This record gives sequence, C-alpha cells and structure tokens, in this order.
Amino acid sequence: MPPPRYTGPPSYPSPPQWGFPLATWRRPVPLASRQGSAVERMQALAAIAIPLLWLTAALVLSTAGAEAWRYALLLDSRTDAVPAGPLHASDALVVTGGVISLLAAVLAGTVTLGWLVRAWAAAAQAAGIRPPRPAWQVVAAVLVPGVNVLLPGAVLAELEHAALGRDPGRRPRPSRLVAGWWVLWATGLVLAAVTALWSFLDGVQARADGVLLHLTTDLVAGAVAISTIIVVRRLTRLLGPVPPTSRRMVVVALGRSRTR
Repeated sequence: MPPPRYTGPPSYPSPPQWGFPLATWRRPVPLASRQGSAVERMQALAAIAIPLLWLTAALVLSTAGAEAWRYALLLDSRTDAVPAGPLHASDALVVTGGVISLLAAVLAGTVTLGWLVRAWAAAAQAAGIRPPRPAWQVVAAVLVPGVNVLLPGAVLAELEHAALGRDPGRRPRPSRLVAGWWVLWATGLVLAAVTALWSFLDGVQARADGVLLHLTTDLVAGAVAISTIIVVRRLTRLLGPVPPTSRRMVVVALGRSRTR
C-alpha cells in the first residue's frame, strides 16, 4: 500500500487549546538529588558561610593593624608624649574593630557549624553508612570549651574520609589541609584563652604585652578564617552531586613514557 501523500498542515476550526506550558526548559533533576536535601542545604550554607568568613578575616586583620598601630604608639611614649588625637583614634579603631569582628565571627561560625552538620549527613549518605556521630556530638565538639581544641579536627578528618569514599572500617587520616587547619584552630583557641586571662593583669608592661597578644590572636584568627574557607570549598566540592554519566577518577600512579 503506497504511503499517504502530504496534503499540508492540519487546519482547525478554532485555535487549538493544547501545547507546551509557558515555562522555560530546565534540566531534569535526578531522583537521588531530590532526595539528597542534605547536599543541597550544605551547598546553600557554604554559599553563605564563605562570604561571612571572608568578612571576618578582613575585619580581624584590620583589627590586627589597629593593634600594631597602638603598640607603635606605646613604643613612642617611652621617649616622648603621644598626641591625644592618634591615641584616641587607635583606641577607637581597636574597640570598634574588636566588637564588629567578634559579631562577624559569631555569625560566620554559626553558619559554618550548620554547614558542618549538613556536610556530615551528606557524607554519610554518599558513603552509604550511618553517621558515626550524631549531630549533637558534632555541635558539642565545636562549642564545648576544652573539647573544642581537639575534636573539631577529628570531625573534619572523618568527614574528609567519608567524602573521599575511603573504607569506613579504616581509621581516618587527615590530609595536610585538614591537619594544618587543625593546628591553626587549636593555636587560635589557646591564644584567645591566654589573651583573655592576660587582661586581668595590671602594670604598664602587662598592658604592652597584652597588645602584642591581641595582635597575634587577631592574625591567627584571620589565618583560621581563610583556611576554613579553603576547607569548606574543598569538602563541598567533594560532596557535591556528580552527573550520572560521569565517574570520579583518582590518579593512582604516573609512569614515564618511553620513546624510541
């Protein structure tokens, strides 16, 4: 039977009511991504935490500069009288920078802690295991004084271990990045405690040493904020969704090519 001939486009007595909806085309979201709300929330919190951490780093480093100016004025006061204008200006910068940087650090720390909890759940989901620690233990590891010197590094090491898809039965070994962050974090907490206790001492020399302690604490705090940004970015990328047609590849070894 010969195929029917083309007689032109169809005609309708009235405009047809069917058609595509008035919406832009979007890539279909896989079912696993729809269920992985922990990953989506982790990425959303990371997008908020990173700018806040940059702001905190800029503020604490600016406060460190004000502390350095104050210390320079103290050195000048040993041989000559210091004008009232620069002295009041340095005091205002130190106090204002300290208060604003503290508020920014609290806000950035709160959002980053929320990111850590979501990343912990996303890592366990990606590895197909139950989280080795409940969420309240992760929060307590960061907030409880004394405990928060050691446990946050262990939590990040376990998170990195799961994000890299390593054997859950093996003991996590932190990378250089996580280990470096751990050292900076512990150093910053110890310095902050020493600086707080040092403020109760009296005397001119004690005050001058206190300025140096505040300066060092601010510099370490800035380093902690910047290293936290690097850690958050790396772990967020590791835990981010991978397209179903792609695979994560790891370089095992590199060999020399032989040419004849």
